[in-house]
Amino acid sequence: MKLAFIAFIFLIFFNGSLHCQSFYSRDTIQVIELYFSFTNWDAQLDANEATETYIYADSVRINGQVYDSCGVRYKGNSSYSPNNQKNPLHIELNTIKSNQDYQGITDIKLSNCYKDPSMIREILSYQILEQYMDCPSSNFARVYINGVYRGVYTNNESIKSTFNEDHYYANDTYFKCNPSGGAGPGGTGISPDLKYLGTDSSAYLTGYELKTDFGWDKLIELCTVLNNDFTNIENVLDIDRAIWMLAFNNVLVNLDSYSGAFRQNYYLSWDNNERFVPTVWDLNMSFGGFPGGTGTGTITPSSLDPYSNASSANHPLIQQILANPLYKRMYMAHIRTMVQEIFANGQYETWAQSLMNLADSSIQADNYKFYTYNQFLNSLTTAVTGGGPGGGGSIPGIKALMDARAQFFASNAAYLLQAPAILSQGATSNPLIYGATVVLNATCANETSVYLGYRTNHQLKFNRVQMYDDGVHNDGAANDHVYGVELPVDGLTFDYYIYADNNNAGLFSPQRAEHEFHSLAVNFSTPMIGSVLINEVLASNDSLLFDQDAEDDDWIELVNTTNAPIDLAGFYLSDDPLDLLAWPIPAGTIIPANGYLLVWADKDALQSGLHANFKLNSSGEYVYLSHGWNVHDQIAFGPQLTNISYARCPDAGQDFATIIPTPLADNNCNVGVADLTVAPISIYPNPFEDELFIDCNKDQMRLSILGINGQILDQFELSAGKFHLDMRKYASGIYLLTFDDGVHQETSKIIKY
Repeated sequence: MKLAFIAFIFLIFFNGSLHCQSFYSRDTIQVIELYFSFTNWDAQLDANEATETYIYADSVRINGQVYDSCGVRYKGNSSYSPNNQKNPLHIELNTIKSNQDYQGITDIKLSNCYKDPSMIREILSYQILEQYMDCPSSNFARVYINGVYRGVYTNNESIKSTFNEDHYYANDTYFKCNPSGGAGPGGTGISPDLKYLGTDSSAYLTGYELKTDFGWDKLIELCTVLNNDFTNIENVLDIDRAIWMLAFNNVLVNLDSYSGAFRQNYYLSWDNNERFVPTVWDLNMSFGGFPGGTGTGTITPSSLDPYSNASSANHPLIQQILANPLYKRMYMAHIRTMVQEIFANGQYETWAQSLMNLADSSIQADNYKFYTYNQFLNSLTTAVTGGGPGGGGSIPGIKALMDARAQFFASNAAYLLQAPAILSQGATSNPLIYGATVVLNATCANETSVYLGYRTNHQLKFNRVQMYDDGVHNDGAANDHVYGVELPVDGLTFDYYIYADNNNAGLFSPQRAEHEFHSLAVNFSTPMIGSVLINEVLASNDSLLFDQDAEDDDWIELVNTTNAPIDLAGFYLSDDPLDLLAWPIPAGTIIPANGYLLVWADKDALQSGLHANFKLNSSGEYVYLSHGWNVHDQIAFGPQLTNISYARCPDAGQDFATIIPTPLADNNCNVGVADLTVAPISIYPNPFEDELFIDCNKDQMRLSILGINGQILDQFELSAGKFHLDMRKYASGIYLLTFDDGVHQETSKIIKY
C-alpha cells in the first residue's frame, strides 16, 4: 500500500509535467500581466525606486494564473531611469499573502534588455554558462500593465536562499557583490574586488551586500586567505567555479563583471562544504556590450588577452589564480573547452538564432524597446553605435565579435600551448562495493602530472589527489604513462574526474569538470524491509531536547529491529514523496543492534552530526525512510502539540500514539496511566485541555505540580476521594505531578493541549 501511494504521487507529478512547462523554459515565452487600481503606477514606482520598497498591484497574472495583492518595484542601477518607458521589474508574489507562489517561485526578476539591441545577450549567456557552472535560468517574458503590452523582458531566476539550497545545499550566508549606489564614477561604494581591507567589517559594507543575518567574518576570512595565504584558498573558495567564472568572462568579453573595471555582478554563497561559491549574474552587457573595459588600459574586444588583469592589484582573484602555475593551466583548459565547444563550431549561433526566432514577433510588437526592429534583426552581424538608452559607444554584433574572437584564440600563443592527451581512464571494477577499495587508472600522453578529483556524495566537494606512474600504485610498469591510485569506497556514490598537465597546459576528463564528472555506481548490501524503522518524530520541540549547538530542533528517531548493528550507507530520509533521496544518511553511520539513532530535522547541513536538509511541519506531513529508491518505511502524522511526539507503541510496533517524547529510549506508551505505587491513584484525562481529575484512595498526600525543568509551580494536600484541578492558567506543554505520602515520592508526566 505504501509503494502504491508513492507510485500514485509520481504518476500525478509526471502526468502534470507534460502539461506544465517550467517558468524558465527557454523554448517558451512567459506571459506576465500586472494590474494596478491606479493610473499613476509609473510615478509611484519611480518614487519608491531609491528605497527599494514595493507598491502593490491588485493582481498579477502569470500564464493565466492569478495572484492577489503582490509587491512590485523597479530595480537596477544603470538599467533604471525615471525617463525610461521600460524599466526592470521585481515582482514579489508573497509580499502580503505568504502562501502565494508560481511553481514554487515567489520572486520574479524582469530585465529590460538595456544596452542590448539583440535582446538575447542575457538568455544566451546563461545558456552557455550553464554548461560549465551553476547559474540562474533565463528566458523571455511578454509583460502587460493594466492591459497594455509593455514589451519583451528577460525573465531571470532570482539568486536567493532557495537557489543556494538547490545548488549549494546551504543558505545561511550569501553576499550580492555590487557596490551600494551603483558602480563607476557615480557610485558611492567600494568595488567588491576581494581586496583585504582589515578585520573591521565596516570597511566592506559599501562594496558587498550581506543578504543573510551573519557572514561578515567569513567574507573577511576569504579576503585574508586570497590576499595573504593563497596556498589555503581551496579551504574557503570553490576554486574550480571561480576559474570557470573568470574563463567565461574573458571568452564572452563579459566585462560588467569581476573581470572588468568595476569588479562586480556576482554573488558569493557559502556552501555545505564551508567555502564560498561564486555565481555569475547580470549578463545583458556580455559579448562586448560594456563600455567600461577591464580597468587596466584600452582593449579591442575581439582580441581581449586571456591573461587580462594578470598583474592588476585591483583584481586579486585574477592576479593570484594566474600567478599559480596549476590554476593558470586549469584556467586555460577551461577557456579551450568553452571556445571549442561553443564558438569554434558555431554552436552559439544556432542557439542565438533560435532565441531570436522565438521572440521575433513579440519584439517587433514591442513599442517600448530601446532599439529599432531592424537593429534587432541585424544585431548578430552589425554593431550599433549610439542609440539606445543614453546613447553611448559601439555595441558589437554578437556573431561578428565571437567569430573574430574564435579566430583570435586560434592564433593565440597561450591558447595553442600543447596539452596532454588522456587516452583512457576508468576503474578496475564497476559497480563498486561499499566498504571495499577501488583502483582507478588513466593512460595519458605528453603529461608530467596526473590528478584524480573524487567525492563520495554529490553534496561534497571534490578532493584532488595525485595519481602515480611508479609501478607500485596498481599502475602497471613504471613510466609507462599509465597512472593509478587506490581509494576506499566509503560513500553513497563515487564521482570523479581526471586532470593531466605538463609544464605548458592541462586537460580535464570530462572536459567540463568539475561541473560534469564520471560517476561509478556503489552497491550496498540491501537490508531487509523492517530492519530499520522510523520509531518516533517530534515536529514541535520547545526546549525539550537540544542539539550540540543548544538548538531545540525537530527530530526523527530510527530504531534497529535486529540483533546486529547496521551501517546506514545507502539510506535516505525525506519529507517529500517526489524526492525520496532528499537527505542521504552519511555512509558509516551505525545504528546499534536493537538500538536507536536520532536525526535532527533542522535544515542545517553545516552543523556537525546528523542534520537533515529539511524540517518537519508541526501541522502534519509524511516522513520517508528509503534505501535508494526502495521505501523501507513511511509514516504520516497529523498536527502535533508542542513537545508531544508521534511514536510507535510499542517500539518497532505497527501502532502509533502521541506520547511524551522519549528520544533514544523506549517509547513511553503508557503516558495516560499513572503507574504509581505510593497509593492507588488515577489521573484522567491525559492528555487534557483545561481540567484534570485525580482519584486518590489515601489521606495526607501532598501533590506538587512541576514544570518540565523541575520548578515547583503549585502544591496541594490531597485526601481520599476525587480531586479536581483547574489547569486553565497553565500553557500547553508537559508537566510533572509528584505525589508524596511522607515515606515515598513518585512522579508522573501529564500533557496539556
